[in-house]
Amino acid sequence: MPHIICCVKQVPDPETPASQFRVDEAAKKVVPVPGIAPVPSQFDTIGVEAALRIKDKTPDTTITILSLGPESYRDSIKHSLAMGADEGVLINDPALYEADHWVTAQVLAAAIGKLAPFDLVICGRQAVDWDMGVVGSTIAEILNVPCITIAKEIQYKDGQVVVERVLLDGFETAESPAPCVVTVSNELGEPRYPQLRQIMAAARKEVKVWTASDLGLDAAQLKNLVSLERLYVPEVKVETEIIDGETPQEKAEKLALKLREAKLI
Repeated sequence: MPHIICCVKQVPDPETPASQFRVDEAAKKVVPVPGIAPVPSQFDTIGVEAALRIKDKTPDTTITILSLGPESYRDSIKHSLAMGADEGVLINDPALYEADHWVTAQVLAAAIGKLAPFDLVICGRQAVDWDMGVVGSTIAEILNVPCITIAKEIQYKDGQVVVERVLLDGFETAESPAPCVVTVSNELGEPRYPQLRQIMAAARKEVKVWTASDLGLDAAQLKNLVSLERLYVPEVKVETEIIDGETPQEKAEKLALKLREAKLI
């Protein structure tokens, strides 16, 4: 019976209007917009979709959703369960709320080890809030298993994982023995939308809650390697100057002089 673990992160809704986006520069945090709930990261739900497609072909597959964050992250786990996943695990430890990608990968890898045996770990290619794109590969490094990135299709059969992955100028097919880690991209397609019956069924599914100590980790010894120096909304200034002239040639000459004065040519 194949066991697939999908890592899911909760993020601010990307559809939030830019005019309502605020940053607390002193705290170096994004200010939640009242009335707009956070959502699962898009690439992560695509990863859940990839797992569900495998389950569609191999019905005895078990899909576990794994997330690291506060109690509110339970909503993203429940969404994934409503899509069709079987189990949910939330690592909720206040000492880990400010974890960088390195600590996040360490904690998730420890949880994956506790959930073993597993055949496949699926992550989004990147989270849509920070766009770091390194947690999946770091998990594979810690677990000492192969990693295939930016997948548009995943197939699993008889202990082998076959992935069609996205390149800059095309696609390639990669194959790996299980267990391995695969990160998925939006080329895989839209994730399925939970139906009302599935949402009601997911509400009854248990979500296990673990802390760092449950994973045999000492949160005080987990040190971030990335230091956030500043978080701010950049100021965008646009200055427009109309170049007048009697003829196109005169306008072009004036424009060239302006560019030379600005040392752009």
